Amino acid sequence: MTEEVNRSEVTFLDFPASPSAVRSGPATIAVFPRPASRGRVRSDGFAHDEQGQLIGNSAEMADVVSELGRIARSQATVMLVGESGTGKEIAAELLHSQSARADGPFIAVNCGAIPANLVEAELFGYERGAFTGAARQHQGYFERASGGTLFLDEITEMPLDLQTKLLRVLESGRMVRVGGTEEVAIDVRVLTATNHAPETIVRDRRLREDLYYRLAVFVVRLPPLRQRGEDIPLLAQVFLDRLNREYGTHKKLDPASLALARNHSWPGNVRELKNCVERSFVLSDDVVTLDLQPVRHIAPANDLRECVRVPIGTTMAEAERAILIATLRHCGGSKRRTAQMLGISVKTVYNKLVGWHDPGAQAHLSLARGASSIGGAVRAGASRIGPSDTHSLLPS
Repeated sequence: MTEEVNRSEVTFLDFPASPSAVRSGPATIAVFPRPASRGRVRSDGFAHDEQGQLIGNSAEMADVVSELGRIARSQATVMLVGESGTGKEIAAELLHSQSARADGPFIAVNCGAIPANLVEAELFGYERGAFTGAARQHQGYFERASGGTLFLDEITEMPLDLQTKLLRVLESGRMVRVGGTEEVAIDVRVLTATNHAPETIVRDRRLREDLYYRLAVFVVRLPPLRQRGEDIPLLAQVFLDRLNREYGTHKKLDPASLALARNHSWPGNVRELKNCVERSFVLSDDVVTLDLQPVRHIAPANDLRECVRVPIGTTMAEAERAILIATLRHCGGSKRRTAQMLGISVKTVYNKLVGWHDPGAQAHLSLARGASSIGGAVRAGASRIGPSDTHSLLPS
């Protein structure tokens, strides 16, 4: 990847031991060497490669890099906060790789993926005969991460009754396996992550207050991709370079669709961008046009942007027509952009409009062509589209 990014005139910065040594440039890539010894880690295709690189040229990412650099060599706990897909585990790996524990294991555990009745046994281990099926002694994640770093993702999914034991283990540095009586000393740095706002997790009883303050000595917030628009072209190019190497191709990104990508909301963040590039790569020839498909995402409950109101009892055909017409108006009458937003072909858009065509209403076509936003008829949560509206959106 280094060669491809250099061709894009991106500056490489070695991650320094001292934050004051950071140099600035038109773009920044903080290089974190991966440790030689590694634990179990997921691979989500985030913006790093075999060199362990964190990539970005935005001010938001520069702030994250600077903060990670200052706290990496500390032994204090760190809580990483960010939406799904922002790369919280990658940040945890980078903290580990620059810490004094870099030669030790890095163990990542998703607390939400373990059944509630097994969390304690998985974290702290169990003795032989502790329960039915416990045929031998089992080391938990805390013991396996000894001398290294334990990353507890989705920490707010941990049962409240178990949080008390976790707090005691963190305070004392000792634990007892399930079914055992002997205390075991542990030497682990604990990093955690959540996609909930820190100010709400205690109030909503997702995390004990005393445990929160023990886990959140440092709180690092990872920005969503929609706040890092200038990073999108760089990230997309990195993902494309990987695919070109894998398939032995030399495809390039379409500048027009890349410009549209900078204004996309990216609810899935970097993970969504990676999947978007891969999907578009497979469907494209020499030039990769990003397939954004925004309407396939579930909008947040508090999202009051442009929408179409469809009354209960509306037929599927009528609902489909309302959505297509509203999208076409939003796109200023552009069938190509409408097709891209709805995830269908331009031919499908044209055929549906022809099927609704009324030759006597051609004069209304200018309403769609002149619209730059959804405007009057389609407002936040209050749009009602009648049959006559279809005529203003037909091709001439």
